[in-house]
Amino acid sequence: MSLVLDPTAQDLLFREARTANTFTDEPVTDEQVQAIYDLVKYGPTSMNQSPLRITLVRSAEARERLVAVMAEGNRPKTAAAPLVAILSADNEFHEELPQLFPHFPGAKDVFGGSREFREKSAALNASLQAAYFIIGVRAAGLAAGPMSGFDAAGVQKEFLDDDHTPLMVVNIGRPGEDAAFPRSPRLESEQVITTV
Repeated sequence: MSLVLDPTAQDLLFREARTANTFTDEPVTDEQVQAIYDLVKYGPTSMNQSPLRITLVRSAEARERLVAVMAEGNRPKTAAAPLVAILSADNEFHEELPQLFPHFPGAKDVFGGSREFREKSAALNASLQAAYFIIGVRAAGLAAGPMSGFDAAGVQKEFLDDDHTPLMVVNIGRPGEDAAFPRSPRLESEQVITTV
């Protein structure tokens, strides 16, 4: 076998893991979220930018505000999930670069002059981190239901500020019995990999 990771772990993270649409009532604790973040924060980003920001929607009042800006089909599952996280990109991530990328003292200045440049870099690198976050949720034995079907301006207005761009909303919990649709096909390696 070409992979070092134990086959059971491979199944947990990829082969048997599914996007969940329903969940049990078991709560997701702050300790679980902390453990997930403490694992996935080591995933690589360009210049260690780390622009991902996570907003946990726990209160009933906040959940109602979020459900109101979700796409119609995503409202029931967002209302019922044990935990919902809003993943966003911090467009002012460069302010932390002196701490995060100390061996290049000019790193902050590379991004300081252009908001458009920062936004593109933040979107790419926060999306990478969002993918790591989903894998981390799976590593915790939970399931994730990531969604892009929401009113981005509404989410930003209700939960973020102008310096943060919402990327996705993720329902999190233990999957219910009817949590997943049948698995969709995937492309084969010869459809994806080209050697030059």
